[in-house]
Amino acid sequence: MLRIAVPNKGSLSGPASAMLHEAGYQQRKESKELVLVDPDNEVEFFYLRPKDIAIYVSAGKLDIGITGQDLLVDSGANAETILPLGFARSTFRFAAKPGTASTIADLAGKTVATSYEGIVAKHLADSGVDASVVHLDGAVETAIELGVAQVIADVVETGTSLRNAGLEVFGDPIMKSEAVVIRRTGADTDDPKVQQFLRRLQGVLVARSYVMMDYDCRAEHLEQAVALTPGLESPTISPLHNEGWVAVRSMVPAKEAQRIMDDLYAIGARAILTTAIHACRL
Repeated sequence: MLRIAVPNKGSLSGPASAMLHEAGYQQRKESKELVLVDPDNEVEFFYLRPKDIAIYVSAGKLDIGITGQDLLVDSGANAETILPLGFARSTFRFAAKPGTASTIADLAGKTVATSYEGIVAKHLADSGVDASVVHLDGAVETAIELGVAQVIADVVETGTSLRNAGLEVFGDPIMKSEAVVIRRTGADTDDPKVQQFLRRLQGVLVARSYVMMDYDCRAEHLEQAVALTPGLESPTISPLHNEGWVAVRSMVPAKEAQRIMDDLYAIGARAILTTAIHACRL
Protein backbone atom coordinates (compact mmCIF):
# COMPACT_ATOMS: atom_id res chain seq x y z
CA MET A 1 0.00 0.00 0.00
CA LEU A 2 1.34 3.43 -1.00
CA ARG A 3 1.85 5.73 2.00
CA ILE A 4 1.35 9.43 1.19
CA ALA A 5 1.74 12.55 3.35
CA VAL A 6 -0.79 15.35 2.87
CA PRO A 7 -0.70 18.81 4.53
CA ASN A 8 -3.15 18.90 7.44
CA LYS A 9 -3.62 22.69 7.53
CA GLY A 10 -2.62 25.99 5.97
CA SER A 11 -2.76 27.18 2.38
CA LEU A 12 -1.55 23.82 1.05
CA SER A 13 -4.15 21.65 2.75
CA GLY A 14 -7.41 22.47 0.94
CA PRO A 15 -6.02 22.59 -2.62
CA ALA A 16 -4.02 19.37 -2.05
CA SER A 17 -7.07 17.45 -0.84
CA ALA A 18 -9.17 18.88 -3.68
CA MET A 19 -6.62 17.70 -6.26
CA LEU A 20 -6.45 14.23 -4.71
CA HIS A 21 -10.26 14.04 -4.74
CA GLU A 22 -10.30 15.03 -8.44
CA ALA A 23 -7.73 12.29 -9.04
CA GLY A 24 -10.16 9.71 -7.66
CA TYR A 25 -8.82 9.27 -4.14
CA GLN A 26 -10.85 9.29 -0.95
CA GLN A 27 -10.16 12.22 1.36
CA ARG A 28 -10.93 12.84 5.00
CA LYS A 29 -14.26 14.39 5.99
CA GLU A 30 -13.14 15.70 9.39
CA SER A 31 -10.03 17.82 10.04
CA LYS A 32 -9.33 15.73 13.15
CA GLU A 33 -8.63 12.62 11.07
CA LEU A 34 -4.89 11.98 10.96
CA VAL A 35 -4.89 8.82 8.85
CA LEU A 36 -7.21 7.67 6.08
CA VAL A 37 -7.04 4.35 4.26
CA ASP A 38 -8.33 4.20 0.67
CA PRO A 39 -8.51 0.43 0.07
CA ASP A 40 -9.92 0.71 -3.46
CA ASN A 41 -6.80 2.59 -4.59
CA GLU A 42 -4.39 0.84 -2.22
CA VAL A 43 -3.29 4.12 -0.67
CA GLU A 44 -2.91 5.27 2.94
CA PHE A 45 -2.94 9.04 3.57
CA PHE A 46 -1.25 10.65 6.57
CA TYR A 47 -2.26 14.24 7.41
CA LEU A 48 0.79 16.01 8.81
CA ARG A 49 2.15 19.50 9.48
CA PRO A 50 3.43 20.83 6.13
CA LYS A 51 6.86 21.62 7.63
CA ASP A 52 7.27 18.01 8.80
CA ILE A 53 6.37 16.22 5.58
CA ALA A 54 9.80 16.41 3.95
CA ILE A 55 11.39 14.95 7.10
CA TYR A 56 9.07 11.94 7.16
CA VAL A 57 9.53 11.30 3.45
CA SER A 58 13.33 11.63 3.62
CA ALA A 59 13.41 9.13 6.49
CA GLY A 60 11.64 6.58 4.28
CA LYS A 61 8.65 6.34 6.63
CA LEU A 62 6.35 7.56 3.87
CA ASP A 63 6.65 6.95 0.13
CA ILE A 64 5.46 10.31 -1.18
CA GLY A 65 4.50 13.70 0.21
CA ILE A 66 2.78 16.86 -0.93
CA THR A 67 4.38 20.02 0.46
CA GLY A 68 5.75 23.38 -0.62
CA GLN A 69 9.03 23.67 -2.50
CA ASP A 70 10.05 26.32 0.04
CA LEU A 71 9.35 23.94 2.95
CA LEU A 72 11.35 21.19 1.25
CA VAL A 73 14.39 23.45 0.80
CA ASP A 74 14.05 24.92 4.29
CA SER A 75 13.98 21.48 5.90
CA GLY A 76 17.30 20.40 4.38
CA ALA A 77 15.75 16.93 4.11
CA ASN A 78 17.10 14.25 1.81
CA ALA A 79 14.11 14.48 -0.53
CA GLU A 80 13.47 15.80 -4.03
CA THR A 81 10.65 17.16 -6.15
CA ILE A 82 9.16 14.73 -8.66
CA LEU A 83 6.10 16.72 -9.79
CA PRO A 84 5.19 20.45 -9.53
CA LEU A 85 1.48 20.90 -8.81
CA GLY A 86 0.88 24.50 -9.87
CA PHE A 87 -0.91 25.82 -6.78
CA ALA A 88 0.16 27.71 -3.63
CA ARG A 89 2.67 29.72 -5.67
CA SER A 90 4.71 32.28 -3.74
CA THR A 91 7.86 34.39 -3.99
CA PHE A 92 10.40 34.67 -1.18
CA ARG A 93 12.23 38.01 -0.90
CA PHE A 94 14.32 40.27 1.31
CA ALA A 95 12.82 43.50 2.68
CA ALA A 96 14.07 46.35 4.86
CA LYS A 97 13.63 50.02 5.66
CA PRO A 98 14.33 52.19 2.59
CA GLY A 99 18.05 52.90 2.23
CA THR A 100 19.15 49.88 4.26
CA ALA A 101 20.18 47.67 1.35
CA SER A 102 19.70 47.35 -2.39
CA THR A 103 21.50 44.07 -3.17
CA ILE A 104 22.29 40.90 -1.29
CA ALA A 105 25.91 42.04 -0.95
CA ASP A 106 24.67 44.85 1.31
CA LEU A 107 23.59 42.26 3.90
CA ALA A 108 27.17 41.52 4.99
CA GLY A 109 27.42 41.98 8.76
CA LYS A 110 23.67 42.47 9.17
CA THR A 111 21.02 40.30 10.85
CA VAL A 112 18.15 38.80 8.86
CA ALA A 113 14.93 37.68 10.58
CA THR A 114 12.88 34.95 8.91
CA SER A 115 10.62 31.96 9.49
CA TYR A 116 12.63 30.05 6.86
CA GLU A 117 16.10 29.92 8.34
CA GLY A 118 17.27 27.04 6.14
CA ILE A 119 16.39 28.81 2.88
CA VAL A 120 17.96 32.11 3.91
CA ALA A 121 21.14 30.59 5.34
CA LYS A 122 21.68 28.54 2.19
CA HIS A 123 21.00 31.52 -0.09
CA LEU A 124 23.44 33.72 1.83
CA ALA A 125 26.10 31.00 1.82
CA ASP A 126 25.63 30.36 -1.91
CA SER A 127 26.03 34.11 -2.51
CA GLY A 128 29.15 34.33 -0.34
CA VAL A 129 27.54 36.79 2.09
CA ASP A 130 28.40 36.61 5.81
CA ALA A 131 25.24 37.63 7.69
CA SER A 132 23.43 36.41 10.79
CA VAL A 133 20.03 34.72 10.57
CA VAL A 134 17.43 34.85 13.35
CA HIS A 135 14.53 32.41 13.31
CA LEU A 136 11.06 33.78 14.11
CA ASP A 137 7.67 32.09 13.79
CA GLY A 138 5.38 34.49 11.93
CA ALA A 139 4.97 38.29 11.79
CA VAL A 140 8.62 38.79 10.89
CA GLU A 141 7.93 42.33 9.60
CA THR A 142 7.88 43.54 13.24
CA ALA A 143 11.44 42.31 13.82
CA ILE A 144 12.98 45.48 12.35
CA GLU A 145 10.78 47.84 14.36
CA LEU A 146 11.65 45.97 17.56
CA GLY A 147 15.38 45.96 16.80
CA VAL A 148 15.76 42.21 16.40
CA ALA A 149 17.10 42.51 12.84
CA GLN A 150 17.88 45.06 10.14
CA VAL A 151 16.41 42.92 7.33
CA ILE A 152 13.67 40.33 6.99
CA ALA A 153 13.11 37.54 4.48
CA ASP A 154 9.54 36.44 3.90
CA VAL A 155 6.92 35.33 1.40
CA VAL A 156 5.75 38.32 -0.63
CA GLU A 157 2.42 38.33 -2.49
CA THR A 158 1.16 41.89 -3.00
CA GLY A 159 3.68 43.55 -0.65
CA THR A 160 0.91 45.50 1.12
CA SER A 161 1.77 44.32 4.63
CA LEU A 162 5.42 45.22 4.08
CA ARG A 163 4.58 48.69 2.83
CA ASN A 164 2.26 49.19 5.79
CA ALA A 165 5.22 48.36 8.05
CA GLY A 166 7.39 50.92 6.22
CA LEU A 167 9.47 48.28 4.44
CA GLU A 168 10.38 47.70 0.80
CA VAL A 169 11.62 44.62 -1.03
CA PHE A 170 15.04 44.71 -2.65
CA GLY A 171 17.33 42.52 -4.71
CA ASP A 172 16.41 39.46 -6.73
CA PRO A 173 13.88 36.95 -5.37
CA ILE A 174 15.43 34.40 -3.03
CA MET A 175 13.26 31.67 -4.53
CA LYS A 176 9.88 30.97 -6.08
CA SER A 177 7.79 28.20 -4.61
CA GLU A 178 4.71 26.13 -5.32
CA ALA A 179 3.14 22.90 -4.10
CA VAL A 180 5.11 19.84 -5.17
CA VAL A 181 5.11 16.06 -4.85
CA ILE A 182 8.30 14.87 -3.19
CA ARG A 183 10.05 11.54 -2.75
CA ARG A 184 13.15 10.48 -0.87
CA THR A 185 16.27 11.24 -2.91
CA GLY A 186 17.39 8.15 -4.79
CA ALA A 187 14.14 6.23 -4.18
CA ASP A 188 12.72 4.10 -7.00
CA THR A 189 10.39 6.39 -8.96
CA ASP A 190 9.66 3.52 -11.39
CA ASP A 191 7.47 1.89 -8.75
CA PRO A 192 4.16 1.15 -10.61
CA LYS A 193 2.09 2.52 -7.71
CA VAL A 194 4.07 5.76 -7.69
CA GLN A 195 3.77 6.08 -11.46
CA GLN A 196 0.01 5.54 -11.31
CA PHE A 197 -0.29 8.23 -8.61
CA LEU A 198 1.72 10.70 -10.68
CA ARG A 199 -0.28 9.95 -13.84
CA ARG A 200 -3.50 10.69 -11.98
CA LEU A 201 -2.24 14.03 -10.73
CA GLN A 202 -0.84 14.91 -14.15
CA GLY A 203 -4.28 14.09 -15.56
CA VAL A 204 -5.85 16.57 -13.14
CA LEU A 205 -3.33 19.25 -14.11
CA VAL A 206 -4.08 18.80 -17.81
CA ALA A 207 -7.83 18.67 -17.20
CA ARG A 208 -7.63 21.98 -15.34
CA SER A 209 -5.58 23.59 -18.10
CA TYR A 210 -7.63 22.53 -21.12
CA VAL A 211 -11.23 22.51 -22.30
CA MET A 212 -12.86 20.42 -25.00
CA MET A 213 -14.02 22.57 -27.93
CA ASP A 214 -16.63 21.45 -30.45
CA TYR A 215 -17.73 23.41 -33.50
CA ASP A 216 -19.07 23.12 -37.04
CA CYS A 217 -17.39 24.67 -40.07
CA ARG A 218 -17.51 24.47 -43.83
CA ALA A 219 -15.07 22.00 -45.38
CA GLU A 220 -13.28 24.71 -47.35
CA HIS A 221 -12.41 26.47 -44.08
CA LEU A 222 -11.26 23.31 -42.29
CA GLU A 223 -7.52 23.89 -42.68
CA GLN A 224 -7.82 27.39 -41.17
CA ALA A 225 -9.93 26.01 -38.33
CA VAL A 226 -7.54 23.15 -37.59
CA ALA A 227 -4.64 25.61 -37.49
CA LEU A 228 -6.48 27.38 -34.66
CA THR A 229 -7.33 24.13 -32.82
CA PRO A 230 -4.54 21.62 -33.51
CA GLY A 231 -5.28 19.63 -30.34
CA LEU A 232 -2.71 17.42 -28.64
CA GLU A 233 -2.26 15.04 -31.57
CA SER A 234 -4.88 16.22 -34.05
CA PRO A 235 -8.58 17.13 -33.95
CA THR A 236 -11.43 14.68 -34.52
CA ILE A 237 -13.24 15.49 -37.77
CA SER A 238 -16.71 14.12 -38.62
CA PRO A 239 -18.91 14.86 -41.68
CA LEU A 240 -22.29 16.46 -41.00
CA HIS A 241 -25.60 15.62 -42.67
CA ASN A 242 -25.53 18.95 -44.49
CA GLU A 243 -23.12 18.50 -47.37
CA GLY A 244 -19.98 20.62 -47.19
CA TRP A 245 -20.01 20.93 -43.39
CA VAL A 246 -17.89 19.08 -40.82
CA ALA A 247 -17.91 18.83 -37.03
CA VAL A 248 -14.60 19.34 -35.23
CA ARG A 249 -13.60 18.35 -31.70
CA SER A 250 -10.28 19.35 -30.12
CA MET A 251 -8.65 20.11 -26.77
CA VAL A 252 -7.58 23.75 -26.43
CA PRO A 253 -5.85 25.68 -23.60
CA ALA A 254 -8.54 27.00 -21.26
CA LYS A 255 -6.95 30.44 -20.96
CA GLU A 256 -7.05 30.88 -24.75
CA ALA A 257 -10.54 29.46 -25.31
CA GLN A 258 -12.40 32.75 -25.70
CA ARG A 259 -9.90 34.14 -28.21
CA ILE A 260 -10.00 30.90 -30.20
CA MET A 261 -13.81 31.00 -30.27
CA ASP A 262 -13.69 34.56 -31.67
CA ASP A 263 -11.19 33.53 -34.34
CA LEU A 264 -13.24 30.48 -35.33
CA TYR A 265 -16.38 32.55 -35.60
CA ALA A 266 -14.55 35.05 -37.79
CA ILE A 267 -13.75 32.32 -40.37
CA GLY A 268 -17.33 31.05 -40.41
CA ALA A 269 -17.39 28.34 -37.74
CA ARG A 270 -20.68 28.02 -35.86
CA ALA A 271 -22.18 26.10 -32.92
CA ILE A 272 -18.93 26.62 -31.02
CA LEU A 273 -19.09 24.99 -27.59
CA THR A 274 -16.60 24.39 -24.77
CA THR A 275 -16.94 21.79 -22.02
CA ALA A 276 -14.82 21.14 -18.95
CA ILE A 277 -12.54 18.12 -18.79
CA HIS A 278 -12.81 16.28 -15.47
CA ALA A 279 -10.03 13.75 -15.97
CA CYS A 280 -7.66 12.55 -18.65
CA ARG A 281 -4.62 10.40 -19.45
CA LEU A 282 -2.19 11.49 -22.11
